Amino acid sequence: MALLLCITQWDVGPWLDRLRRLAPGRDIRAWPEVGNPSDITYAALWKQPPGLLSSFPNLKGIISLGAGVDHVLSDPTLPDVPLCRVVDGNLTTRMSEWVVMHALIHLRHQRDYDLLQRQKLWREIMPSPAAQELRVGVMGLGVLGLDAIHKLKVMGFDVAGWSRTPKQIDGVRTYAGNDLDAFLARTDLLVCLLPLTPQTKGVLNRSLFEKLAHDGVLGAPVLMNAGRGGLQVEKDILACLDEGVLRAATLDVFETEPLPADSPLWSHPAVTVTPHNSAISDEDAVGRFVLRQVDRHERGLPFEAPVDRTRHY
Repeated sequence: MALLLCITQWDVGPWLDRLRRLAPGRDIRAWPEVGNPSDITYAALWKQPPGLLSSFPNLKGIISLGAGVDHVLSDPTLPDVPLCRVVDGNLTTRMSEWVVMHALIHLRHQRDYDLLQRQKLWREIMPSPAAQELRVGVMGLGVLGLDAIHKLKVMGFDVAGWSRTPKQIDGVRTYAGNDLDAFLARTDLLVCLLPLTPQTKGVLNRSLFEKLAHDGVLGAPVLMNAGRGGLQVEKDILACLDEGVLRAATLDVFETEPLPADSPLWSHPAVTVTPHNSAISDEDAVGRFVLRQVDRHERGLPFEAPVDRTRHY
């Protein structure tokens, strides 16, 4: 009964060392050094090679090493076993830090002040609105979206939320399903924390941007995406920035990762790029979460953060 780590794009060595330190008595292996495939009963993954998991006849459960599972579900041969994703308080808090930080950067024109500093110009940028004057809309009201909304409210932003199905949040106006257009029409700064599903792929496109509020205190709407790169159409983002449909974009995720060196997003003056690090997490906490899920399942208990494959989250 072995736990397999299958990680691409990251160095698997530190993860293997960490899990073995946290669970010295457990058989933990790292792909591609699998050994006997029949030994593998659980797999913890980040962007596994397609078809790999179908080669383990005794697989009982799959754990995504991230908050999303699109990288797991993209495999058409995925075995029909329980699947869960990481839900960790530290990860959630770090995402909210990223959201609040960049919302404040846009509110207080910090990118413009950075440019003035490099030019050695002492100048105040007007108007300088208060947080309560900026209408922030959060798309995606899961664990990350709910926490981000609460933290934005603490800072005084005028916050609303949208989700596929109705949600109620004390003191916050929420929209659902077909109310998306109404939600967009009252939004100056759009924060996207949606999961990537067949229904949300490419949702951040020109049509959506044109429905955002264009009468807000920033002059034109702002996009912030820390969900998944597959949610956004980058050529539309660039065109809308150049045409004034969008004022700015802060992006933590991209259609191709790492972001290619020749991408115009790197050098566009209205784009802020962060390297998919919005939800920095305590790696020991993630390791403990993985091991706890294996232990729970071996004792006949369900995973703590199960994924509904029909919804992709």
